[in-house]
Amino acid sequence: MSKQVRFSELASAPLVIDATYEGGTIGNTGDDPLGKLLRVGNQGGFRYLGSPASRSLKYLVLYSNLADPDWPDLLDEVTGEFHYYGDNKKPGHDLHDTQRQGNVILRDMFMDAHEGHRSRVPPIFIFSKGSKGRDVVFRGLAVPGAVSLNPNEDLIAIWKSKEGQRFQNYKATFTILDVAEISRTWVNDIENGQSMSVHAPAAYKRWIETGKVIPLMAEPTIEYRNKEQQLPTSENELGIINTIYKYFKPDPFRFEHCSAELIRLMDHNVTSVELTRPWVDGGRDVLGKYRIGSRGSNIEVDFALEAKCYELNSGLGVKSTSRLISRIRHRQFGVFMTTSFVQTQAYKEIIEDRHPVIVMAATDIVEVLKRHEHNNPEKVGAWLRANFD
Repeated sequence: MSKQVRFSELASAPLVIDATYEGGTIGNTGDDPLGKLLRVGNQGGFRYLGSPASRSLKYLVLYSNLADPDWPDLLDEVTGEFHYYGDNKKPGHDLHDTQRQGNVILRDMFMDAHEGHRSRVPPIFIFSKGSKGRDVVFRGLAVPGAVSLNPNEDLIAIWKSKEGQRFQNYKATFTILDVAEISRTWVNDIENGQSMSVHAPAAYKRWIETGKVIPLMAEPTIEYRNKEQQLPTSENELGIINTIYKYFKPDPFRFEHCSAELIRLMDHNVTSVELTRPWVDGGRDVLGKYRIGSRGSNIEVDFALEAKCYELNSGLGVKSTSRLISRIRHRQFGVFMTTSFVQTQAYKEIIEDRHPVIVMAATDIVEVLKRHEHNNPEKVGAWLRANFD
């Protein structure tokens, strides 16, 4: 169980990875724990100590509920990357014309990081919404950019439309540093203008001095997922997957066409996906190629895909997965895609027998679609009609 810090203890508490910091119980904005834990405001996604206008921030807090379907902030615990959207979230304003100047802060931080002025970038503390009330969870100390992206890709301005009006917002990618705990002593040093004091974490100092990023990467300890981990939980995400299921329910074999497009959306290194001639029962084999390497020097690896359009609570067993496994040849891999989930026995056999199979269950399909702005049932329905009608 993660560490729990009481509301009364916030002022002296260290920042511990995945610890929960409890909110108050009075019922007003004073219950917000971030204003007690750090010298920041009690509202909004961008909270800071210092002035954005004079570029003199001492530290920055980025807060997210990680549940906004239109602005899907995402923490990838495996890679240590944190994807965060700016604060121009409705039409009527310029990209940088926001009340809290969040997008100005993003622009300036990433520019300083790209130009080598890393000492100007304030320490960035990431928090997400807790499981109850105003509780928050500390997710880590972050810096702009990611190992997987070049400087042209880690801060991008994207277009959105709402009620017929178009506007821009930033999508920023940060890296959570390999720092398990932030001492209260260092927080005090930062507030006194000494962010590079002897109490600063080694990974932070290394980034400031050299630009070398040491990400906090956490491999999952459970190698196979249970039913609950494969199914979406929010009303919006359940609506997305049910929209897909109902669309293909009259002819489930048509979902194979959709699966071919979903695998392309999942990874841009998928170079081709094709459906073979139909079987007697109407189904098809789905075969594809995956590129490894750069454009100048690469190889293509074959993969096979099995697609199953099932109702959300109808799990797939060993019989369903065994056909895909039998089709995988030497130096190939397989993708098993379903609008439901893979039952425990079948999933365990895939893992324990080390079959090179990727399971894309209902929640994975939803995440792929959300990444491409198909983030509610209405947008998914329009996408389905445009591509598979």
